[in-house]
Amino acid sequence: MSRVAAPSPWRHAEAPWRPTREEIAAALGRTVPDVIGPSLDVLFCGINPGLYSGAVGHHFARPGNRFWKTLHGAGFTDRVLSPFEERRLLACGVGITNLVERATGGAAELTAAELRSGAHRLTRKVRRLRPRVVAFLGLSAYRTAFDRPAATPGSQPEDVGGARVWLLPNPSGLNAHYQLPALVAAFSDLRAAIARPRD
Repeated sequence: MSRVAAPSPWRHAEAPWRPTREEIAAALGRTVPDVIGPSLDVLFCGINPGLYSGAVGHHFARPGNRFWKTLHGAGFTDRVLSPFEERRLLACGVGITNLVERATGGAAELTAAELRSGAHRLTRKVRRLRPRVVAFLGLSAYRTAFDRPAATPGSQPEDVGGARVWLLPNPSGLNAHYQLPALVAAFSDLRAAIARPRD
């Protein structure tokens, strides 16, 4: 399946900008570059970019996504970052990637085969870059991608590429099961875990 890369360069100013409806619609199949580096404390792994993120070229960019507020509330950042400031996460020991690279209108558009293929690609990436923890944002996608149908939120007994695995709720505004305080509490558990010294 061919992928269409997002326009490069994007409007690189850190000030947020809103794409038009046409730009959002045209983002189908685009990719968003990883925010990643070696030896991170946490590599957050989303399911795949939405069309809004594909249009602007930044992760968790749609207004209403609670990822950035949750990171701050849990103590990963000292203020609420804009998606357009995402590369500042690297100085905090945090990165972002996705199971599936292509942008879609919703995760339901992805096939199980795509999720499993993404799991293999992610495992290779983790082996190469060696984050301490890979934190998956989305229960159903993780269960399908790694064939772990009984997985529940929190620390997992299995590793991925030698990294500890943590399963977190999806911070999308569409996830009505978790309001912001519950998201912050779940992310804070991970923050507390990684604050402990390495073994």
